[in-house]
Amino acid sequence: MRHSSLIVLLLMSLFLTACGPAAIIGAVGSAITRTAYKNDAKVNDYSQPNQRGNDTEIAIANMNLGIAYMQEGYLEKALEKLTRARQIKPDYPPIYNALGVLHQNMREYSIAEDYFKIAIELNPDDSSALNNYGLLLCNSQRYEEANEIFLRAASNPLYATPELAYNNAGTCAVNNGQIELAENYFNEALRRNPKVGPALIQMAEISYGQENYVPAREYLVR
Repeated sequence: MRHSSLIVLLLMSLFLTACGPAAIIGAVGSAITRTAYKNDAKVNDYSQPNQRGNDTEIAIANMNLGIAYMQEGYLEKALEKLTRARQIKPDYPPIYNALGVLHQNMREYSIAEDYFKIAIELNPDDSSALNNYGLLLCNSQRYEEANEIFLRAASNPLYATPELAYNNAGTCAVNNGQIELAENYFNEALRRNPKVGPALIQMAEISYGQENYVPAREYLVR
């Protein structure tokens, strides 16, 4: 039984290695679904001068559509909607956060960084923007900067999902060869939310690499 468990763990370890680093989790703001597309005509109507509507509502509607298009891979359409949102409400931080994510997806990293910085300047406590900016820094191998940003995001008592920032800080620490630090961050993520899948997988891989097979199996089971 123990032999078969070790084989499973070995196969899982090889699978994880083949897939590269564990998932880094981003957050653009509100969850958006395909139903957002149904509002497209309404948003276009709102954009006309003779239509009534609050600027903030119009900007948010365009932003949400932009996020929905981005999630579906329609980046040009997403850019159009997010640009429209920014034109209507240029002082609304989540728009710049979404633009940062979009340009990062488009591999325009310097533009993405500029947008994240604007979002954070407008709202220094925007943990979603901080988390996404940390992702950009981590993916650019600016690990120390990323670590600082992730911890800043996680320290906000109003942040609904600090476990995401801790998981990302852990993944960055792994990529930087700081395994002990990574364990601390993953454990903190799991303390905040025991069901953070990427943190569980990373802890399983770390435990297996340390020949702690029983904990590794328990993490995989969870």
